[in-house]
Amino acid sequence: MRLTDFASCAGCAAKMPPKAVEALLKFLPKRRHPDLLVGTETHDDAGVFRLRPDLALVQTVDFFPPVVDDPYTFGRMAAANALSDVYAMGGVPITALNLVCYPDDKIGPEWLGEILRGGAERCEEAGCTIVGGHSVRDAEIKFGMAVTGTIHPDRITTNAGAKPGDVLILTKPLGTGFVTTAAKKHDCPPELLDAAVESMTTLNDGACRAMLAVGVNAATDVTGFGLAGHAYEMAHGSNVTIALALNALPRLRGIDGIDLVKYRTRASKTNREYTEAETEYAPGLDELLLEFAYDAQTSGGLLLSVPEAKADDLVARLKVEMTLVAAIIGRVESRADKALRLI
Repeated sequence: MRLTDFASCAGCAAKMPPKAVEALLKFLPKRRHPDLLVGTETHDDAGVFRLRPDLALVQTVDFFPPVVDDPYTFGRMAAANALSDVYAMGGVPITALNLVCYPDDKIGPEWLGEILRGGAERCEEAGCTIVGGHSVRDAEIKFGMAVTGTIHPDRITTNAGAKPGDVLILTKPLGTGFVTTAAKKHDCPPELLDAAVESMTTLNDGACRAMLAVGVNAATDVTGFGLAGHAYEMAHGSNVTIALALNALPRLRGIDGIDLVKYRTRASKTNREYTEAETEYAPGLDELLLEFAYDAQTSGGLLLSVPEAKADDLVARLKVEMTLVAAIIGRVESRADKALRLI
């Protein structure tokens, strides 16, 4: 028996398809509180609510089934994934609540204990205090966190501020969906899985510090909707067109050793469906490279939109912060017929 046996989707973060999420948001009340600085309008990473002129709360929640079989590792990556939304807004995480679904009537508490220990380790690294949580009995294992952070109301970084002429930089390699799916099928080299685990458990705090030091126009983290899905939301919120260069996309080292088409997650299909009507495809695109634009990521990197004059400084600072990569992957253009261009 393996941890991923208790997950219906072990190759990705098992998010609802983007179009389904978009449809559900229409049911939320349209009333706006004057202190709600960031809500659901642009599908941003977290909500931001102003408490006073110099202080606002950043609030987010994320949880999902296991994508790896080691419970401690799963806890670490789930926590890193939840914390990432606060970093993407430019905030500092301060408290977290554990969210647990667990079949305690079928298996003992040992796995859950290790999952919670892994989550606590990442929160401790982030300087974030776990203040409690909630658990329910479920046939599937699920774990994540509701995270609260702080931010100055004048220093919020959203996904809706990208400007024509900006350079796009990504801070983690792509491919975790392929890798975790292959691992579940016992067809993944150990060193490749290790590289994916390193990526999924790495906090985005260093990327956040770098972007705040340099000053970026927009940011988002790349998770279940894939690079294309999150870039599309940035383009839509900013009223621009985003051009992504497929041959510049950073990929997990060693990923060419697995069959990418064979190990696509079901999210790849829904991510493509979400964006393709608003995507211009350059002639002759490499279909395998195209797969990386749609692969659902677990605890992916930050996608940063920075003025071209600051791009070199941002890359240098990201290297100082030792982010996994600091890859220039595209540009922001004036709004054209399509929101995305894949070239």
